[in-house]
Amino acid sequence: MANPKWLEVAARRSGQLSWTLGYVFEQYRKYEGRSAEELAVELDCSPETLAWLSLCRRPSEERFVEHLEMIEKRFAVEPHRLAAVVRHVEVLDVLPASQEQEEAHEESFLLAARDHTTDDETNS
Repeated sequence: MANPKWLEVAARRSGQLSWTLGYVFEQYRKYEGRSAEELAVELDCSPETLAWLSLCRRPSEERFVEHLEMIEKRFAVEPHRLAAVVRHVEVLDVLPASQEQEEAHEESFLLAARDHTTDDETNS
């Protein structure tokens, strides 16, 4: 059975919806510099299966294992591999914001130090 023509477009659009696996896959690919084909190999599935998976909801925290098992049964993917990708994105989605804040803090500290040095030099 051939995949519907709309599948590729829908899978690509799901990458913009944070509640979907499509978003998880898009973020993972961005963070790790991987293509969709490379991610499919990592998950041990076909690119078509990856597109269908993209349309699924992300596993919820409360029922994470149960949701992974449901996905495994429906799409015959290794739940541990999928869980690793989901958890990886969850962690990296949190880190960049705090890292950017730390860099902004360091930059303003350096600017303040430079301003202080300039003030000292003009008073001399």
